[in-house]
Formats: sequence, structure tokens, C-alpha cells
Amino acid sequence: MNELDRLDYAILGALQVDGSLSVAALAERVGLSTTPCWKRLKRLEDEGYLTGRVALVDRHKVGLPITVFVSIRTAQHDEKWLAQFAAAASALPEIQELHRMSGDVDYLLKVVTTDIGGYDRFYKKLIQAVPLSGVSSAFSMEQIKSTTALPLDLVAFGTTKL
Repeated sequence: MNELDRLDYAILGALQVDGSLSVAALAERVGLSTTPCWKRLKRLEDEGYLTGRVALVDRHKVGLPITVFVSIRTAQHDEKWLAQFAAAASALPEIQELHRMSGDVDYLLKVVTTDIGGYDRFYKKLIQAVPLSGVSSAFSMEQIKSTTALPLDLVAFGTTKL
């Protein structure tokens, strides 16, 4: 499993809410002094629990209001095709997430774009990049929930709240 304690989870939880917290503010929030908090933070980074800190940009305000979920089917499942597909997907900045799936769909993409024309340009680049058996697109009509925060209370000491 993992070797995290209540304070480690508290640090991770606080940073999920505000990744810009100074060490002093983080320490105060989780009930530690600055040096022990910094040491824990450094360990969490070194051990890979924290993989980066980012600013979240409002996609509507910057002109990317359209979200499309793209289902992909392929007849090819070999390593060469997968490497080509992964490289092509990595080169397409519209793809926010890419998942290999079980079931009828082989891959599921979350794509953001400017408008229908922007999606059409993306689609044409995608189908030229690698051979695909089928592509199906579903446009999001309304985003009801979106979070980057993991539900740490599900793994921190069973189901108890932090």
C-alpha cells in the first residue's frame, strides 16, 4: 500500500485545493511547524506523490469552450501501432486525456477545442495520423462537475474524513 500518515494526506489535500500555498501557509493549515512540513513536502515530491503544480485556466475565457469525447476503435493492437498512435496523440494539443479502454471502445479521448470547425480540423489530423477502424464523437452539452482533486478520504485511514 503506502506509508502515508494523516499529516501527509492533509498536506496532499491542502495542495489539491491550492497548489500555490507557501510552505509556511501549508504548515499552518496542516498544524505543523515550517521545517517538518517542508521535509514532508520534499519527501512527497521525491517519492512521486506530488507530480507537479499547475495553474488551472478557465477554458471558456481563453476561447476553448467545446469539449468532445471521442471513442476510437482500431483493428490493430500491436506495439508498433500503439507507439505510432501515442506519438500522434501526444502531438495533438487538443487532447486533454487519452485512455485505453475495456469493452467495445479501444480508446477514449477528451478533446477541447474552439468550435465545430476546430473539432473538424482536429478530426482530420487524427484520422491522417494512424489507421483507425472507427471514430465516434460526443459533444458535451454542459459540464456539471469538474475537479482535479482526488478523493483522498477514501484511502486515508479507511473512510474517515481528514
